[in-house]
This record gives sequence, structure tokens and C-alpha cells, in this order.
Amino acid sequence: MNSRNREVETEPTAEKASASTELGPAERDRTRERILWIALDLFTTQGYDKTSMREIAERMGFSKPAIYYHFAGKEDILMALDSRLYDLGRDALSAVDMSETSPKVWMALLDRLIDRILEHHALFVLHERNRTAIAQLHRERHSFEHGHLEEWFRAALANQEIALEDRVRIACAFQAVMGILDLGGDDFSEIPRATLAALLRRVVNDLMAPSLASESTARSAE
Repeated sequence: MNSRNREVETEPTAEKASASTELGPAERDRTRERILWIALDLFTTQGYDKTSMREIAERMGFSKPAIYYHFAGKEDILMALDSRLYDLGRDALSAVDMSETSPKVWMALLDRLIDRILEHHALFVLHERNRTAIAQLHRERHSFEHGHLEEWFRAALANQEIALEDRVRIACAFQAVMGILDLGGDDFSEIPRATLAALLRRVVNDLMAPSLASESTARSAE
């Protein structure tokens, strides 16, 4: 994203004040959510750079200045959506003890991740299809306070306390889950979520089974 891709507008103060007085807190929240979901659809289907605030406003049935009451600009909308993806990653990570390095712990994380990815598929697709815009936005705003799920996995794969074969299996299992979004998201879109989740778990179990068996044998020998 560069300066020519940004929309710089001077918004009428009167219209902002009108929007503020006409909408109660609950209605403002619902309107904000609707803006985010419309932007999510547009950013995903045609790309962030090719979507304008005017398009979002037209889909909402608003004038463009009314959108600026809820978001300062298109960048703020993208950041709000991206923050939700970080929240999902933190939620998945919070369910396991990241100080542990056993295959069982990573299996639990992958299992939880499957549910989160399929439940919020659109947010992951947004990130995959707009990586450049999101990375640029982070650089401009110095927004590195959120740890990304992929960064946690990379740290694990570099962890020498985890056996090499286990790290390879973890990497393959993670890519199997993420590949549903990157390579097969559209192809599998008609499959019921529960069915796809069960199939993904079967694949992950097949990949992780030898590591889990070795861990179980080692514990039995103690």
C-alpha cells in the first residue's frame, strides 16, 4: 500500500454529529459489524487495494461520509479485521501449555485450531489473499504487539528440544490444516463444516500418530 492507494477525505462535521445522535450504542455496534463483514467480503473477493470506501458505503446503503463516523479510513477497517484473526490465534494458543514440547500438546493445539479455522474461515482467507497489504499496514503503524499463530509454530519448529521427526510431523500437520484454506478453500466450500473437521482430524492424527506412539512408549518406560 502506498500513498496513491489511500483515500484522503475531508468529512462533513455536521454529518458525523448527526450520525452520532441518531444511533444508540447497540445500533452503532451493529452498524460497525455490518461494515466489517461487507468489507471482509469485498477485500476477500476483489482484494483490499481494489476496494474503495465508496464501494463499502454503497453496499451499506450509506453515503461515504457516514462510514467515516465508524472508521477513520479503509486502513482502520483492515486492521480491525486482522486484529480478529490475532484474537483467534491467541484463543487457540491459550488452551495449551506452550512451555510443554510434547507431541500431545501440539496435537491438542492442532485440534483446537481446526475448529477455529473452519468457524472463521473468511478471516483466514482474508489474510492469505491480502498478505502484502496487511504487512505494509503493520509496518506503517508499528503494530507488532500481537504474536501471530504462524510465529508460534515457527518458534516450535526451531526448538531443538523437540525431536527432528516430531518437528517435521508438526510442520506437515499444520500445513495440512492451513492448506484447506490456501489451496482447497473454494473446492471444499460446499462440504459441511463438521464433515470437513472430522476429515482434517483424521489426516492430522495420521501424521502425528507415530510421534504420539513414541511419546506414550517413553512414558510407559519411565
